[in-house]
This record gives sequence, C-alpha cells and structure tokens, in this order.
Amino acid sequence: MENSSVKRYLPWVVATALFMEQLDSTIINTAIPSMAVSLHVAPLSLKAVVTSYILSLAICIPISGWMADRFGTRRVFSHAVTIFTVSSVLCGLSLNVPMLVATRILQGMGAAMMMPVGRLAIIRTFPKAELLRAMNFVIIPALIGPLLGPTVGGLIVHWLPWRVIFFINVPVGLAALLLVHRHMPDYRVGATRPLDVIGLVLFGSGTALISWLLEVFGEHHIDVTSAAILFLLSLGLLAAYGWHARQASYPLLRLTLFRVRTFRVSVVGGFITRLGLGGLPFLLPLLYQLGLGLPAWQSGLLMMPATAAAMGMKLISGPILRRFGYRKVLIINTVMIGATISLFAGVTAATPIALITLLSLIQGFFNSLQFSSMNSMAYADIAAEDSSMASTIASSLQQMSMSFGLACGSLVTAWYLGGLPQTDQIAVTGALHNAFLTLGGLTVISSLSFWTLHDKDGESVSKGSVAVAE
Repeated sequence: MENSSVKRYLPWVVATALFMEQLDSTIINTAIPSMAVSLHVAPLSLKAVVTSYILSLAICIPISGWMADRFGTRRVFSHAVTIFTVSSVLCGLSLNVPMLVATRILQGMGAAMMMPVGRLAIIRTFPKAELLRAMNFVIIPALIGPLLGPTVGGLIVHWLPWRVIFFINVPVGLAALLLVHRHMPDYRVGATRPLDVIGLVLFGSGTALISWLLEVFGEHHIDVTSAAILFLLSLGLLAAYGWHARQASYPLLRLTLFRVRTFRVSVVGGFITRLGLGGLPFLLPLLYQLGLGLPAWQSGLLMMPATAAAMGMKLISGPILRRFGYRKVLIINTVMIGATISLFAGVTAATPIALITLLSLIQGFFNSLQFSSMNSMAYADIAAEDSSMASTIASSLQQMSMSFGLACGSLVTAWYLGGLPQTDQIAVTGALHNAFLTLGGLTVISSLSFWTLHDKDGESVSKGSVAVAE
C-alpha cells in the first residue's frame, strides 16, 4: 500500500467512521418519546438506552491502544466498524428495552475502538509537520455529527418509524468498510505489552460509575447520600488506579506521559475548557425551544451555522497557528469562547434570527480553532513509540470531559431554576441565561491552564520544526 495513497484516503476513512459515531451519539435523544410509545414504556425508563452506550465507551476506550498494538490498526478498526454497523441494525430490530440496551452496549464497544485507533493511524501515517492538516480534516465530522443529530432525528421520527435512526448507519458503515479495506494501513507493535487487567478493572469501573452518575443525575430519584457515596467510590477507584499505574510495569494508561508539557496542557486544559463547551449542545436547544418558542426542527437548524463556520476555520487554522503559536492562540481563543457563550444570555424572543445566526457562526469559528489546536498540539512532543498510549489517554479523558460538560450545564441550569417548574417559560429562560453567563465565566477562567505553555511549544506541528520539550 503506497504511502501517498494512504495519506490521501486515510483521513476519509477515519472521518467517515467518526461521522457515523458522532451522529449516532446525538440522534437518539430526539427519538426517545417515539421509542417509548412504540415499546410501551415510560420515556424516563429509556434513559438506560443512552447511559448504556456511554458506559460501554468509558470501559472500552482504555484498551483500544493495546488492541491496536496487539492485533494491528487495520484489523481492529475494521472489526470496530463492523460491530458498530451490525449492532446498529440490531438496535433497530429490538423488540423491547432489554434488547435495545444490550445492543447499545455492543454498539458502544465498536465506537470505543473507532476514534482512538483511527487517530492512532493518522498520527503514525503523517509526519508532525502534516499532522495539523490531517487532524483538521478528520475533526470536521466530530463537529457536524452532534449538530446534525437533533435535526435529522427530529425529521426522521416526524415522518418515519424511529428504527430508521439506527438503519441510516448501514450505508455509512458499508462505505467506511470499503475505505478501510482499500486504504487503512496496518500498524502494530512487534512485542506487545501484557494487558493490565487490574488497571482495566480499576479505571474502567471508576470511569463507568462516574459517567453513570453524571448521566442519571436529575433524571432518576437518587438521594444525595447515595449519590455522594457512589461519587466518592468512583474517585477512590480512580485514585487506586493512579497508585497502581505507578507500581505496574505495563499500566493500562501510562500516566508518566503527563510529564510532557504539551501533552499535559492539551489534555488537562482541554478537559477544563470542555466543562463550559460541553453544555452547549444541551442548553442551546432548550433556549431556542423554550425561550424563543421554536419547534425542534427549527431549533436544530439554528445550530447549523456553527458547522459552516467550523469548516471554514479549518482552512485558516494552520496559518493562524504558524503566525501566532499555540500559546497565544489557546489563551486568547479560550477567552473568546467564554465571551461568546456569555453573549447567549442576551438572546430572547425579540432577538433577530440574523443576530442569533451570526453569534452561532462566531461560536463555531472559535470552537473549531480550539479543538484543532488542542488535538494537534497533544502529539507535538510525543515519541512515535508512545503514540498509541497517548491516543488512548487523550480519547479516554475527552470522553469523560463530554459527560462532565453536559452534567455541568444541566446542573448549573437546575441550580438557577431552583424549585420553579420547568413549564414556566420565563423562569426557565432566566435560568438558561444565568447558566450561559456562569459557563462563559468558567471558560474564561480555564484559559489560565494554557499560560504554562512556552512560545515555541507545538512548532513541530504548526511549523514542521523540532520543538524543544522541557
């Protein structure tokens, strides 16, 4: 397989699979009411359909790097796409909730292998000087999928049976498999490390428990004492993994990689920044539907301008990073993201749609630059032999940050709402406005995490030079 052919088509391979995964993770939310009627259950009982997928991701992502090293990127990625596609069909054919939950767990297992292994193939194929361009291309589906999901899901359940939301993965999955067969390189490590089973149990159970708590908080009647005990237990499991990782010869996630400054700042700083950003996909539809009184499909359309802006930013993010460097871009851009989040607090039913569209464009512009910067800088000073481990750690923490961000947005809104009913449009709109101000402020503060970068950090990616890592 010629390297030029791999470079030309590999980003398409990974992007196609990532689009399928990201679309599926959000499209189901709008179909919950229709699914509940069809399966003769209460909508609340279908929360397990969402949480089972999240838990499966949290548990399986940490072993993706080991799987790729042991069995090869091509085989693991191909099997992951196959599992995801087949399980999507099984989800659509499910006759009851237990069957749907089981197939969603299987679907999560496939999804957990796709992004980390696809990202690993990108890192090993492209030299650091070309990594930013490749990452920019691949990340576009990650921005488009969550924005298209609510709109597409709403249109499907309005005109077609809810099962179609799973069947649309089939043609995308078959296209991805064809691309994998023709263009996915097969990277593997000659002598693979043994699987850290103890670490998998500790880290997997800790992340699964905390992800479950974040997903069900506010949706199920769980008393504060039980929630606090489970939260402390999850932190204890993660702390136990940290101790175990320092003692083990071959830990599941090698935490010593955090000694690399660019990797540490990118992953940890990105985690903090996503606490504010992660709540937007949840809060903006509520603002548009409850505050502006728009139907679900129009609410989804209002989120589309951010996608166009994100794709436009990919064309100029490289020159921006080369000109100003990662440190200045990440500090200033994080502040701008916080400011735009805060501006949504001024959106009311009287706000012109054109102004909302402009704000959405600006938000998508800054978000896109942020993700491009953080995702590419993470690997600027990572050695080739550590790429699979770095990809696994980054993917694991990104998945956790998504859950934390969503929970942060919902909890802040609930706190401002207090005991007022969610049917009170004025009260809900006011709570959402306060939540935007709070999350915007937190995002501005998170820019401090990028102050530890040096001016020349990341130049091996942005300028193709050799950056000095201290």
